[in-house]
Amino acid sequence: MKMLRFILEKEFRQVFRNKATMRMMFIMPIIQLVLLPLAANYEVININLAIVDHDRSTWSNQLIQKITATGYFRFIGYVNSYPAAVGLIEHDQADVIMTIPPRFEKDLVKEDNAEIMLSVNAINGAKANIGSGYLTSIIRNYSQDIRVRNFPVSKLVPEPVIETENRYWFNVYMNYQQFMVPGILVILVTMVGSILAAMNIVREKEIGTIEQINVTPIPKYIFIIGKLILFWIMGQFVLLLGMLVGRVVYGVIPQGNIGLIFLFSSVYLLAVLGLGLLISTTAQTQQQAMLVAFFLMMVFILLGGLYTSIDSMPNWAQWITKINPVTYFIEVMRMVVMKGSSLRDIAGHLGIVALLAVVLNTWAVISYRKTA
Repeated sequence: MKMLRFILEKEFRQVFRNKATMRMMFIMPIIQLVLLPLAANYEVININLAIVDHDRSTWSNQLIQKITATGYFRFIGYVNSYPAAVGLIEHDQADVIMTIPPRFEKDLVKEDNAEIMLSVNAINGAKANIGSGYLTSIIRNYSQDIRVRNFPVSKLVPEPVIETENRYWFNVYMNYQQFMVPGILVILVTMVGSILAAMNIVREKEIGTIEQINVTPIPKYIFIIGKLILFWIMGQFVLLLGMLVGRVVYGVIPQGNIGLIFLFSSVYLLAVLGLGLLISTTAQTQQQAMLVAFFLMMVFILLGGLYTSIDSMPNWAQWITKINPVTYFIEVMRMVVMKGSSLRDIAGHLGIVALLAVVLNTWAVISYRKTA
């Protein structure tokens, strides 16, 4: 215990003397948590719409007004020809071209059928898919309004109607910030813990203090535990600070027991810090440790389910997510914060992350060699 206390005193003094480390651990996560949810928006708005209207009729004008009134599209103007409109897409001035044929109104009245061509810039596939979906839905609703207004159904033979009622659970107002803030907080805690832990032992190698520790009778597992405890406490504090910021700035209030979040984070931080210390024991410079940690964090973040649903990933990527601790913490944060899940609901995730923590920390202890 005396050896562990000695290591902890050294680590705390070393960290609190380094102002850059303190800023990385406390100030940077707050700024990122305030700014990132404002920018990481799942809504697709301000879609640039160019219109080639060869009909110029009353009904085509009503359709255009209905589209622009939704707020999803930014009408950039009429274009005389389709080739000219394609030029706007080529120069990134338009995202969607809607071409209305010359006999649009007449075909709709006489033939009860009219065609409209949509040309979509699909470089950004997600934006193209959602934007064309919006536009198709608006046109379909407009078509139904015309049918009801101009071709009323007989009262004796009413038109069959199917009504749907939507109920949104766990996020009634469809607020994307309620979904993004917990996930972004997980990423910030992960980056603070893993990167700082990865740089810790390497920094001691560079300044020479590691050689002084190696000649002491301190066992290497005590040395690793002393490193873990410091950043474990700091990670928990960053999590608490982030949850306070999420509540004050975005009104994110956990529906479940907040103690479950800290229980899971206690185990999760051991896994992440073990990974960081494993990197630190093998790297020779802080630059190497930073690059390796950044590479792993990019993989963990992109395959963690923060921005992309895991179910939509290919099979090989889904297998990688099974050994990704970030995946489990993001799911648990959203389960507890939004659904109010209990300990029984997160027990499976907790067990897997605990297993990862044991493996990674054992590996870190074995990899660390006390050589002069």
